[in-house]
Amino acid sequence: MKILVMGAGVIGVTTAYQLLKDGHEVAVVERRESAGEETSAGNAGLIAPGHAYAWSSPAAPGILLKSLFRADQALRFRLRPDPHLWAWSFKFLRQCTAERARVNTLRKHRLCLYSQDQLHRVVAETGVAYDAQDGGLLYLYRDPARFAQAAVKAEILSEDGQEMEVIDVARAIRIDPALAPARDKLAGAIFCPTDESGDSRLFTQGLAAACEGLGGRFHYGTTIRRLALAGDRVEKVVTDKGVFQAEAYVLALGCDSPILARQLGVKLPIYPIKGYSVTVPAAAGGLAPRIGGVDEDNLVAYVRMGARLRITATAEFAGYDLSHKPDDFRHMLAAVKDLIPAGGDFDRPSYRACLRPMTPEGTPIFGLGRQTNLYFNSGHGHMGWTMACGAARIAADLVAGRTPAIDLAGMTLR
Repeated sequence: MKILVMGAGVIGVTTAYQLLKDGHEVAVVERRESAGEETSAGNAGLIAPGHAYAWSSPAAPGILLKSLFRADQALRFRLRPDPHLWAWSFKFLRQCTAERARVNTLRKHRLCLYSQDQLHRVVAETGVAYDAQDGGLLYLYRDPARFAQAAVKAEILSEDGQEMEVIDVARAIRIDPALAPARDKLAGAIFCPTDESGDSRLFTQGLAAACEGLGGRFHYGTTIRRLALAGDRVEKVVTDKGVFQAEAYVLALGCDSPILARQLGVKLPIYPIKGYSVTVPAAAGGLAPRIGGVDEDNLVAYVRMGARLRITATAEFAGYDLSHKPDDFRHMLAAVKDLIPAGGDFDRPSYRACLRPMTPEGTPIFGLGRQTNLYFNSGHGHMGWTMACGAARIAADLVAGRTPAIDLAGMTLR
């Protein structure tokens, strides 16, 4: 079958790869000049089934309310005259119950576990290099009460098959000696030994090259203008570089997916949630962190990517605004410098902001909408890198008419 994938981020490229493996003729259109140059380029780098908790939790409304008056909140709500923001936020708040948080967390976790397994398969098949780092991830707590709560909360994932250990500070430092300067600032940690990390941009670009080796065609610098319909099917994709036609189409445009879908009368419940990312040179001589982690009291993630240290934080309900200034990164840099003061050259930062394509539940959207040949693979939120390879396999199975390996309850429009 001739298939056109819209988007060459980590979701679009992994989808193209799985479709090529299935024997399809695949083309990809992407507005940037190479693969993985938008959200995939600023990703936290964590491949973290052990951190698959739903953002829409009972605690979220209070944090968002505080964010109207305080700038140090991990979730931030920015008042904007945007009806899509208000409609999405209402749906998000409806998910902020203990029951819904548990359901959404388990759905996310099962997809993440499946996807991690698929990632290992893809790497074994292609040999793509991406500054991969195994050995687990550390979820660090400064406050003893929050640490005790986290130990209870971890049972949700451990009962679902996630390997997790509740550990003291001494054990955390043995796992990663770079944390030794923070010995007196930590209460404990959750250690997930099977979690891992890597650079999603490097992975995406390496896998795009592998796709080209399998016959896939990438059309970079190509902006989609509209989708043309014929009855209940997409007939063609109109771009600034001409028209593309296929038998089936996959929408993997991240935060732009709902904009394009609205042309077709389809309302994808996806909204951009802004995140901040800073990259600094990693320290040499064993001073950089050995494995990645999250400062849970500040919701700041850090991970070493080869000779770089990536730091990410914040979920800002701010629309499609990608602007940023150095002060936006002050809190997150201070939090990491407090944990690993010698871990990197913090005076040489490279800043960027990214948009996470979030659904209210935190799970992506697969399958068909109104059109019988347009498949969705969108809305992976803050875990797109973790979910990518599994989501791609699911999308390819749906295109082929096969039943995916995991239950898609809550992850389709229908």
